[in-house]
Amino acid sequence: MTENFIFAFSLTLFAGLATGIGAAIAFFAKQTNTKLLAVSLGFSAGVMIYVALMEIMQKAQESLILTLGESKGSWVMLLSFFGGIAVIAIIDKLIPSAENPHEAHRVEELNDKNAQSKRKLLRMGLFSALAIAIHNFPEGMATFIAGMTNPTIAIPIAIAIAIHNIPEGIAVSIPIFYATGSRKKAFWLAFASGLAEPVGALIGYGLILFFFGGEMPEAILGIMFAAVAGIMVFISLDELLPAAEEYGEHHLAIYGLIAGMAVMGVSLLMFV
Repeated sequence: MTENFIFAFSLTLFAGLATGIGAAIAFFAKQTNTKLLAVSLGFSAGVMIYVALMEIMQKAQESLILTLGESKGSWVMLLSFFGGIAVIAIIDKLIPSAENPHEAHRVEELNDKNAQSKRKLLRMGLFSALAIAIHNFPEGMATFIAGMTNPTIAIPIAIAIAIHNIPEGIAVSIPIFYATGSRKKAFWLAFASGLAEPVGALIGYGLILFFFGGEMPEAILGIMFAAVAGIMVFISLDELLPAAEEYGEHHLAIYGLIAGMAVMGVSLLMFV
């Protein structure tokens, strides 16, 4: 149990703190490699969609049918999947659109002399950090639960979430730096926004211990897996693919998506 916890928490910490990578890129790169970022985001979406629909949903269905029967288990799986989508969609809706952390930002903005007032930029950066922290909370729980129960799918989930956290770090650090002139403040705020993922992991672990004594019933595990699959699909379609297209060309995003699916499919077959 302890080894599983350390592994799952380490993966979640790795995924969350990738926002710091985005902040570092914003400060040390002379210009944004939009083509690479577009392909990477598309790749991340492909990994998440494939693993959600082909692996996590299958495991959710097996768990629920085993405990609830074929008909009831299938219905609960379907409702849990769309329930996960509803949860992340509500969180997304509650975040002010003016401070949307998923709007594409580029390194070149650091030298934009026609930028808005520093006060407005500071507000944008702070709201972006808060929005990302709120988004990262359920992502952290998803990564952690996968790590505790199925390491095979947990690693690609963590990598995919880490890739998608990199532009979020850029979204926080650029306006904060331009408003304050401090690279240090901008970096640490972007870095800290990713800490919501390991915090989400710890709260998820606490809930598992409190309600189930450390061992989740098969039916609850199935519900959680289906909800996690829904969250991952929504993030991919609502955040990753639009961001990939905004950073680069449509075809680059799709090529990245297909590559992500292919790599994920081959990886899963290798573990069989």
